[in-house]
Amino acid sequence: MVKELIINSTPAGVTIALIEDKHLVELHKEQININYAVGDIYLGRIKKIMPGLNAAFVDVGYEKDAFLHYFDLGPQVQSLIKLTKIKRNGSVTGTLLDNLKLEADINKAGKISDVLSKNMLLPVQIAKEPISTKGPRLSSDISIAGRYVVLVPFSNTISVSKKIKSNTERNRLKKIIESIKPQNFGVIIRTVSEGRGVAEMQKDLLDLIAKWENFIKKMPSTEPAKRVWGEMDRSSTLIRDILNPDFTNVYVSTPELYDDIRSYVHDISPEMEKIVKLYKQKEPIFDHFGVEKQIKNAFGKTVNLPGGAYLVVEHTEALHVIDVNSGNRTASKENQEENALQVNKEAAKEIARQLRLRDMGGIVVIDFIDMHKPTNRKMLFDYLRELMLLDRAKHTILPPSKFGLVQITRQRVRPEMNIVTVEKCPACDGTGEIKASIILMDDIENNLNYILREQNEKGVTLCVHPYIEAYITKGIFNLQRRWFFKYGQWIKVKAQSSYHLTEFHFISAKDEEIKL
Repeated sequence: MVKELIINSTPAGVTIALIEDKHLVELHKEQININYAVGDIYLGRIKKIMPGLNAAFVDVGYEKDAFLHYFDLGPQVQSLIKLTKIKRNGSVTGTLLDNLKLEADINKAGKISDVLSKNMLLPVQIAKEPISTKGPRLSSDISIAGRYVVLVPFSNTISVSKKIKSNTERNRLKKIIESIKPQNFGVIIRTVSEGRGVAEMQKDLLDLIAKWENFIKKMPSTEPAKRVWGEMDRSSTLIRDILNPDFTNVYVSTPELYDDIRSYVHDISPEMEKIVKLYKQKEPIFDHFGVEKQIKNAFGKTVNLPGGAYLVVEHTEALHVIDVNSGNRTASKENQEENALQVNKEAAKEIARQLRLRDMGGIVVIDFIDMHKPTNRKMLFDYLRELMLLDRAKHTILPPSKFGLVQITRQRVRPEMNIVTVEKCPACDGTGEIKASIILMDDIENNLNYILREQNEKGVTLCVHPYIEAYITKGIFNLQRRWFFKYGQWIKVKAQSSYHLTEFHFISAKDEEIKL
């Protein structure tokens, strides 16, 4: 599989497109000056304790208070509270946790009122960005992610990704981390660390420790409800998480961002620095690589499939519904079951892509075409699960119900990607109505009279729809000739097939449009 990353930088922000075998599979937008990204750490102030929800509302500077549930406190929240008090009171201890005595883990079935109190200051991490009318979702179980490992303060546990199957490799990686990790820090070893050497693992861990030290140094002076430490920008985060030898190119549209990304790739994976390339063509980068066209085709209520079938995607507050339709695809009665399976497999492939592309979260219900054979339903379920393995978001897929519905729950940490695929009609400006055609010629003549007599323009050209051009110029005693006798100069009339019926513009002798 050939993977490419296309990064388009504009004054409004950065848009990142992930391409697999020339197909757009993920689209990420990062707006300038937008806070509350997943992973950012804020010094939150507890505003309200809700015993009924076993949760607290926390002020992190957002217009709505953020939500912190008891289960998201983390077992070592008492140690975090203790460290915060020490640092805010100005007590001198190191930036690491060697001298800190860890508190006992909190009770898993406890109450939030036993741990937190109103106006308490607590460092919290953004677990889910603000979505719709809801504020951010928080966690005080703080972790800092790197390329190969994740640093977890107030723990001494080393865990390895389940996707690394070899026991020999798991033990090797554990021994490397055990020899270099500081006291009272736990480490999660990520899947991409498989096969990596001591130097790479150590450098990544030391970078994370430096970030933790930076966070600790800022804590005493940070005002409540302000950010203490921020994650990298979205493009660097994405590269950190997905960059692997399968990538052939990373194209960047601006020199400034190119330098930043090339420098970052050099730090995390020097051998792949050469794949980062600066795009230098005049044509917009997304147009050149066909991304813009794919965006317009892929987003919207109806998504067409290659075989003639199509999907209808509906969004509600509670869930997403996807309906699979066979469209103009036909088959004989004897082959109806086989045809349904084929359409459903095509749809499953596109649905797996759509979930990643639109970053749909929550509950997704899919209405596949009915199949009567249990073996075919099982085949479709297994095929969908296999396709969803490429999805980095946590998800669960349930087997088809007796109604033929497949239900998926998918982790949502950011607002869903929503692209407008329709354009406002230039003729009616979105109203569905246009000016009466019977007064069109009166409008043209009134404007022409103003231009020639009030502004004294010479060599004017009138651009109109071809039908109107024919109406003005055809015949012996046509309008164009009458205008010549009326104004004493010849008015050129030019047909423009791209104009709608009632559209017209006047062009000066200098080939500039005359603004009316």
